[in-house]
Amino acid sequence: MSGPVELRSSQGAPHAAILGLGAYRPSRVVPNSEIVGRIDSTDEWVQQRSGIRERRWATDDETVQSMSVAASRVALERAGIDATQIDCVVVATISHMMQTPAVATLVAHELGTEQAAAFDVSAACAGFCHGVGMAADFIRAGSARHVLVIGVEKLSEITNPDDRGSAFIFADGAGAVVMGPSDVAGVGPVVWGSDGEQYDLIRQREDWREVIVADEPVIPHLVMQGNAVFRWASFAMAKIGREALDRAGVSPEQLDCFVPHQANMRITDAMARAMKLPPGVRIARDIAEQGNTSAASIPLALERMYDEGDAKSGDIALLVAFGAGLAYAAQVVRLP
Repeated sequence: MSGPVELRSSQGAPHAAILGLGAYRPSRVVPNSEIVGRIDSTDEWVQQRSGIRERRWATDDETVQSMSVAASRVALERAGIDATQIDCVVVATISHMMQTPAVATLVAHELGTEQAAAFDVSAACAGFCHGVGMAADFIRAGSARHVLVIGVEKLSEITNPDDRGSAFIFADGAGAVVMGPSDVAGVGPVVWGSDGEQYDLIRQREDWREVIVADEPVIPHLVMQGNAVFRWASFAMAKIGREALDRAGVSPEQLDCFVPHQANMRITDAMARAMKLPPGVRIARDIAEQGNTSAASIPLALERMYDEGDAKSGDIALLVAFGAGLAYAAQVVRLP
């Protein structure tokens, strides 16, 4: 008899890094004035509560798939990577309206990858950071050499325009990064988790089975307990951010950019205060013109920081994301 079978294990790159960033913003700009009438509110109230002045909503022709492809093509070009070199496509989204198959498979095909592994991640607003964490691990483990991570949402389709607590918050868009091997660490350890005890704070209102038997079926909408989410995120996520810095071996003084999920301007400010970030740290505030795009918000915010000169290649950035579930994830990255 032969001895025990010894399986081979794969070995990847010593480190992973973000090689290129791309984004897509829908064409339609929706100011607060178009929304406040249906929720008996005012532009001033919305800005005071959320920091949002306007948001982007997609047209019928701007789909989760088309926005993903557009953002990915920019990321691939900036990374200097051909689509045929992509081994895996990860799409973070909660607004692809098909339970299966994953939209990632359609995106991978349209981009021209050569049968790349492709799957969706449902972690709501934390999905992009989940994808970045997984991609870094895939590259280091040898499961993939180049990974495309996309955050995309079309939340306008699942937002109730008459819900005073959420109608003004959600928006649409897509962001993508190409990740690959690196001689130096470009992505710090991911700090992630969930607090399922508070599952109901942000959720889809109706179960699809309830919709099917309803006399007047409607697409399920997102609902959120805003005050409770604010209290939780402002302080619990500051602790997660500090832990991500510690695990990456980076002090607040060494940080160049803070890029939190663009949920609410007041949450962003509260997190920055709780983490005691130095005045020189540039903070992403894309929510003012873009709204809350869930899984797309961090790459979209990064793209704006580049455009406005608040971020540059080589900067050290802290990413912190949180959302329905309550799922969260954070990591420190070196910007491409």
